[in-house]
Amino acid sequence: MSRTVLAIDIGSTKICAIIAEIDNDNSISITGAGVSKAQGLKKGSITNIELASRSIKSALNDAKRVSGSEVKTAIVSISGAYTKSLNSSGIVNIQNKEVSFKEIERVMQTSLYNANIPNEYEVLHALPYNFKVDDQDFIEDPLGMNASRLEVDTHIITTQKSNLNNLKKAVRGAGVEVENIVLTGYASSIATLNDDEKELGVALIDMGGNTSNIIIHSGNSLRYNDFLGVGSNHVTSDLSMALHTPLNIADSVKLNYGSLLTPSNDLIELPIIGDEYTTHEVSLEVVHNVVYARVEETLMILAQFIENSGLKDKIGAGVVLTGGFSQMEGIRELAVATFGSIPVRLAKPKEMYGLFDNLRSPEYSSAVGLVMYAASPYTQYEIDVNKRVRHSNEVFTEQSTINLTEEQDIPTPQLHNEKKVGMISIGLKKEKKGDEAGAFSKFWNWATQLF
Repeated sequence: MSRTVLAIDIGSTKICAIIAEIDNDNSISITGAGVSKAQGLKKGSITNIELASRSIKSALNDAKRVSGSEVKTAIVSISGAYTKSLNSSGIVNIQNKEVSFKEIERVMQTSLYNANIPNEYEVLHALPYNFKVDDQDFIEDPLGMNASRLEVDTHIITTQKSNLNNLKKAVRGAGVEVENIVLTGYASSIATLNDDEKELGVALIDMGGNTSNIIIHSGNSLRYNDFLGVGSNHVTSDLSMALHTPLNIADSVKLNYGSLLTPSNDLIELPIIGDEYTTHEVSLEVVHNVVYARVEETLMILAQFIENSGLKDKIGAGVVLTGGFSQMEGIRELAVATFGSIPVRLAKPKEMYGLFDNLRSPEYSSAVGLVMYAASPYTQYEIDVNKRVRHSNEVFTEQSTINLTEEQDIPTPQLHNEKKVGMISIGLKKEKKGDEAGAFSKFWNWATQLF
């Protein structure tokens, strides 16, 4: 039986809604898409709930019209703007000497419990990057292994609760409930990176209109994420100031003449800001210099991020650029020079059935990534924003989507005062209270899917 999913990518300059059908084998068919100009947002975060709701609704209505489907819940992207990341670890003893899913769940919850998360922050993703069985490091998947002790190192991404709640309110205002929330850079990585790149280590930079999100994958795990509040719109405002011309004119100059390759000496005629009937001549060399200076500065800050991450020697596959800003002519060559001769590639979203032509552009990487995340988990194990442990062999059933109205029933790691090893594990699917047999049969069904 196929299911319908709605993905809403809330970017700094545009909102994109995609409706897709996902079959039992997790194959995706896109049936509808809508795009609207982002309003009520600044640097990817919501500043006016009503305006943002209107923008979301506009994109959503377009997608529904094309698709003909009615969807009540959505998977939504969140900008890295107010996120904080930290690493944590957990350790549990294994009573019956074999690692079951319950122990993996328990050790991940323990690492969350041990993390020093500030009160006003909420966990977005908890992603394990190293499992240790007894004293053996870097176990790919500990499930079914013989061991007396299981340890995990986890990369935890948190965001301000207020930021999360404003996002949910804005989406609710457009008539849909938020089912899951995914970091923009993480979604983009799902849509653009291949397995070899993830294994060798890679830095992915999603360069948008007002923001640039960076994540570093190393050994198939997300290890670092950061955010820079600079995007292609900053090039537009630089041009507007330097050329004394209105913003809309500066934007078309950027799109038509903005290149990082060798400048030309041609002249163009532009209206003067404040007196649009008067024009003046501007050399394209000036345009080139303004664009070059801003893009070079942006790439240099991003190179510094990679340096500060401490993972520069772990990115064997180099840097992948995606997002609308990455389409500027000559950006790859400048990036190679700036990042110190490591490989750089420009990425578009992966192909899938029904992918509309306009969605094939790099600016839709995170939107397409959200749909792919909804279809199947992209890490071996992960705790999502609903505190639910997802895993790569998960079988989707109706019970596995959490009903958001019952969110308060889900225990949070911070509430426990018992020993850290004895963490309460949160079931893969909501267990009926007192229904031990039901819980066991669900686990058995899951286990038989594995082997």
